[in-house]
Amino acid sequence: MAGRRVKIDLVDWLAPRIPAPTAQALVAGICAILAVLARGAVDTVFPGAGPFALTLPFVLFATLFGRWGAGVGVMCFTALYAWYFVLPIRQSFAFNDPTDGPRVFVNVFSGFLVVALAEYFRRVVRRALLERNAIAEERRLLLLELDHRVKNNFAMVNAMLRIEMRKASEAAMPALMAIHSRVDSIARAHEALYREEGRLGEVPMRPYLTTLCASLQSAYLQGQHRLTADIADISLPRDNAVEIGLLVNELCINAAKHAFPNRSDGKIHVSLAATEETLTVSVSDDGIGIPDQPAREGSQGHGLIHALAQKAGGALERVPVETGTKFEMVISRA
Repeated sequence: MAGRRVKIDLVDWLAPRIPAPTAQALVAGICAILAVLARGAVDTVFPGAGPFALTLPFVLFATLFGRWGAGVGVMCFTALYAWYFVLPIRQSFAFNDPTDGPRVFVNVFSGFLVVALAEYFRRVVRRALLERNAIAEERRLLLLELDHRVKNNFAMVNAMLRIEMRKASEAAMPALMAIHSRVDSIARAHEALYREEGRLGEVPMRPYLTTLCASLQSAYLQGQHRLTADIADISLPRDNAVEIGLLVNELCINAAKHAFPNRSDGKIHVSLAATEETLTVSVSDDGIGIPDQPAREGSQGHGLIHALAQKAGGALERVPVETGTKFEMVISRA
């Protein structure tokens, strides 16, 4: 965004290719030709009617999109054309009616007044756009600074957790690893929030959840089980993205802890599907399955999982499958 030129007229768009005066002359020439063609079309139905009235729309367009030089050029050309070819005596600058002189002067003066007002409006719009861009650039820089500080904070928290994990007892290790994965999930959402591909305040879900799953694979699952992801290419508001990320995090950890006893070749699959009406989040595994219970009641994080699902606007359900376990949550997008 920095250094980006504000383009509000045709001269701005043509400026990289041709000089500004040439661009203004080009706009003026096109508008003048269109004015003459419009004049000819009107004369076939109403000969000589409103000799100067048709000049004003083309003068206005030329000024707004070609700047005041183009507007003045169109005004001079169309005024002389109407005076010479439309007003009687035609093909002459003489007047058939002596009172036509003052009327011509008033019409031409009005045309130049239109040029002045249109140029003033164009400059006001340009100034407003420049100020808006300056504010947006300042906001972007502030967000980058905030992003840098928050990244450092997340890195510090993760470093402290890793230090504690190295000297923690075997009993405390699962809790510390779960906390570490939750912090990492929020950090991944924050990182995705400030990527260029996401709109401001929204998280692109495909890179976010894909990166989160890769982090779980390497840090928590430690290569014991295979974790795959099939994520729709959509963006969601930050809070919703964090809730879904934490939910996926907890379900994957629970699957790794409970679905594959004495087994190292388990598979866990994360899916986020989207339609115009709903979002469907699912986590499935090919493990031993569970009894007819709505969730693994004894597992750590069971309450957190359902709280996250409720906060995200959905209800977590266990879907019957032939092998393993599948949890699914449907969220309305209405």
